[in-house]
Amino acid sequence: MQSLVEVTGGQTPRPGEVSLAHHGILFLDELPEFKRNVLEVLRQPLENVVVTVSRAVATVTYPAQFVLVAAMNPCPCGYLGDPAHQCTCTPGMTGRYRSKISGPLMDRIDIHVNVPSVPYKELSGDYSGERSEILRQRVSEARERQLKRFKDDKLFANGHMKTRHIKKYCSLSGEAHSLLDTAMQRLGLSARAYSRILKVARTVADLDSAESIASDHISEAIQYRMLDRGQV
Repeated sequence: MQSLVEVTGGQTPRPGEVSLAHHGILFLDELPEFKRNVLEVLRQPLENVVVTVSRAVATVTYPAQFVLVAAMNPCPCGYLGDPAHQCTCTPGMTGRYRSKISGPLMDRIDIHVNVPSVPYKELSGDYSGERSEILRQRVSEARERQLKRFKDDKLFANGHMKTRHIKKYCSLSGEAHSLLDTAMQRLGLSARAYSRILKVARTVADLDSAESIASDHISEAIQYRMLDRGQV
């Protein structure tokens, strides 16, 4: 199996999964089942979009700008919060399971959401949600809006913004600022989580065809950080 950082088997560093996923998606299923020291190597590429591998013969830096998608159960047995099944885990077991993913790594993940099981009635019934072609149009328009916004900054998406770009493009109304301030205080969010919330809120506003970030956009972005709120 290839490692996340490099392909093993020789003294000369070779790109691993994070670089092979450059400009693509890296999907990690059953995230807590990876060794913690393996997961911690994701922190550098998620922050700097490069990964540096040092060996006696050479030090090499590889590109690593990827979208990380990860999945995990809410607890070891997988049934915490499930209305149809009884969870058999103790609070200690659940705490140890979640602690396998460090706070600094979780801070670098923009969105964490709960995906509940879908009842049979919804699976067998007619789907009444927003149609795919409409969603595609909204996403395309949001992407065009971002490309236009960043044409002089050599960026391609809201997720690529640095601090100076966030200050320039993510100004908040008084109500939105007050809401985010309250969330930061009550949830004990980090400075990194603050930046991630603003980036997501900017994207939510783009999907809403809104020029400025309103309080409802901030509220939605906060809702997408469930593990910061101790929820599953």
